[in-house]
Amino acid sequence: MTDAPRPADGGGASRHTALDALHRSLGATMTDFAGWDMPLRYGSEREEHVAVRTRAGLFDLSHMGEITLTGPQAGQALDYALVGNIAALAVGRARYTMICEPEGGILDDLIVYRLADQEFMVVANASNAQVVLDALTERAAGFDTEVRDDRDAYALLAVQGPDSPRILKRVTDADLDGLKYYAGLPGTVAGVPALIARTGYTGEDGFELFVAPADAEKLWQALTEAGAEVAADAAGPDGERTGLVPCGLSCRDTLRLEAGMPLYGHELTTATTPFDAGLGRVVKFDKTTNDGDFVGRAALRAAAERAAATPPRKLVGLIAEGRRVPRAGFPVVAADGSVIGEVTSGAPSPTLGKPIAIAYVDAAYAEPGTEGVAVDIRGAHEPYQVVALPFYKRQR
Repeated sequence: MTDAPRPADGGGASRHTALDALHRSLGATMTDFAGWDMPLRYGSEREEHVAVRTRAGLFDLSHMGEITLTGPQAGQALDYALVGNIAALAVGRARYTMICEPEGGILDDLIVYRLADQEFMVVANASNAQVVLDALTERAAGFDTEVRDDRDAYALLAVQGPDSPRILKRVTDADLDGLKYYAGLPGTVAGVPALIARTGYTGEDGFELFVAPADAEKLWQALTEAGAEVAADAAGPDGERTGLVPCGLSCRDTLRLEAGMPLYGHELTTATTPFDAGLGRVVKFDKTTNDGDFVGRAALRAAAERAAATPPRKLVGLIAEGRRVPRAGFPVVAADGSVIGEVTSGAPSPTLGKPIAIAYVDAAYAEPGTEGVAVDIRGAHEPYQVVALPFYKRQR
């Protein structure tokens, strides 16, 4: 997602999710994103952001790309295709991982769910779904597995925020208390069969619900009603509290930015490796399948060695001393005006009350508290404080 996605202008042939009519009935401002017509916001993006941080928000994420691998060697195929140790994943668990080029550049970051002993679901970013599908199909060719495009088989709804467990418990008998972070289980939500996953992209507790597209609107309405009930209980007789708030892509971006979560096309690209992005931990060189081999292994080993020696640049957080907002591509400069890095994402932070940014900067300027760092915002060098990521971490 870009820093400033534009409202849809009616041109082109964007795809629509199963909830498109509902979004429009709620007054959503729609935008084209990765070929999908998606809700950007329903009203105030700041209010949507604050709702997720303090109560709960409801998102339509049906633009994400689901790809299923089945068969005796599905895990082995994913071990070869991806950088993570996927075959070791327990049934019912999920893992954040990446798919890289042979040269080490990142094609996409992914979540993989192990649904059964011989069944895995890969969830790709919307903009990269076809690229990931094609790469997985090619890389799995020598294994006893079937790669299936399931992008049309699912709608994806997310309930995110501290009230999310209480809301979801109103409409499911699934054991949510026993559902760990990065785990998923099949269940029924509001009478709808679903994969219930404790995952998200906001920095808050929350759930992602994979359902059939035909069931999406029923589930949205049931969750909204459950949110109103939880809000009424929390408010008590003397006050009001907003229920489950519909949220768009705009606040999803500021939420993930505060949480220091990378976004493909910004912090992650084919020009960066996982080690460049400070995410070398997702690369597993000690896999027990395929004799430890996987696509990009040699290049990533070299990238790991470079990162351990003298990394040219590091990913850092920047907090503004003023009010001007940086955007992706703006130069980061030293006190003498020399360019020492580049902003990858930037926005006003509703939680901090200041503009924030994520940037790649020269290693010599990456230590938190480094002085003399600024962002060149249209010719003006605005001072910024270097901080460690994330900007925000929820109280568990």
